[in-house]
Amino acid sequence: MYQHFDDIGHAHDDYSIAFENAQARERTQVLMDIANKVNGLDVGTEDLSEYIDGWCTYNGDHTSMYDVNLGLTKTQVRANVSHIAQTTGDKVLKAALYDVLDCPVTPELLPIHDDLIEQKSEDAVGSYSLQDFFTWHILVDGFTPAKTFRLAKAAYGDEFTDEELKRWLTSWCKRLFSQQFKRSCLMDGPAVMAFTVSPRSGWLIPSDGEAALFLKDLERL
Repeated sequence: MYQHFDDIGHAHDDYSIAFENAQARERTQVLMDIANKVNGLDVGTEDLSEYIDGWCTYNGDHTSMYDVNLGLTKTQVRANVSHIAQTTGDKVLKAALYDVLDCPVTPELLPIHDDLIEQKSEDAVGSYSLQDFFTWHILVDGFTPAKTFRLAKAAYGDEFTDEELKRWLTSWCKRLFSQQFKRSCLMDGPAVMAFTVSPRSGWLIPSDGEAALFLKDLERL
């Protein structure tokens, strides 16, 4: 990794977006090259939540030879991991899975200090439970952002303030449009639910689309 930073003239202690994305792309390059070497597949780790909010590195973890989690949201992936941990007879696997579940969701692209994970995905893109709610009601049910806000307010009660709901819904709407370029060239993967963002059979918008109408609807709140 440091050799790559030297090749592109990037300081080892410059923790900018280039520092993060270069790591993700190097990981992918190594995994794909090893897959070629052993006549295997680089199986993707990205899920539906990360593709909807674009929380992935273009041509990094965004890319694979087959994306097994393409049709599952982050909460569904965690629920599946929890089920396996509860039912497996393999004690080593059980311990490993519970260790994963005990950690916050993180891309692990910034240094860890004092054994504490400082980079938490939900700090940047909001609650994954909320993201599921927004995705289902806007993209599957076809509701407006304003109506979805009112439904979320009723469903979550005091868990989120009105300001927090509006902040994360606004963020979701902006990312839905600005990150479409990543969905326009997704890998193959299963469609688990009635909804998918696959560019071949899923929800499609142009990569240069804008969130203006969605944001205008939220201004009425």
